[in-house]
Amino acid sequence: MRSRASGMWWGTAVEAPDPGVLARFYAGLLEWPIVHEEPGTVVVAPPEGSVYVVFQQADGYRPPTWPPADGEQRTMMHFDFQVDDLDEAVAEAVAMGASPAPDQPQENVRVLFDPAGHPFCLCRDDG
Repeated sequence: MRSRASGMWWGTAVEAPDPGVLARFYAGLLEWPIVHEEPGTVVVAPPEGSVYVVFQQADGYRPPTWPPADGEQRTMMHFDFQVDDLDEAVAEAVAMGASPAPDQPQENVRVLFDPAGHPFCLCRDDG
């Protein structure tokens, strides 16, 4: 995009019934600081970059269904995080408020749900 210059920020927004709870979950999971907070919006960003994730209030929020099911709310996006040790990473995420999905599609990937019910994946890169 020609109107973007090096160092300009970019990010994504995630809807949640309680953006503060969800932002604190991902801030802890990623060890990133909360860089902005106001009613209905909380921003998490890495200390060394210009990327951010905004967690925004969503009234009437319905968590997606995993695995996808006809007629149910589908996942529109999800986070993938590379880890060295799946068991250790799952244990850490669960201690922070995540829950494992009952359906696990691959040996080197663990699907979990964040506190708002969004699925996310912890992935071990087996090459």
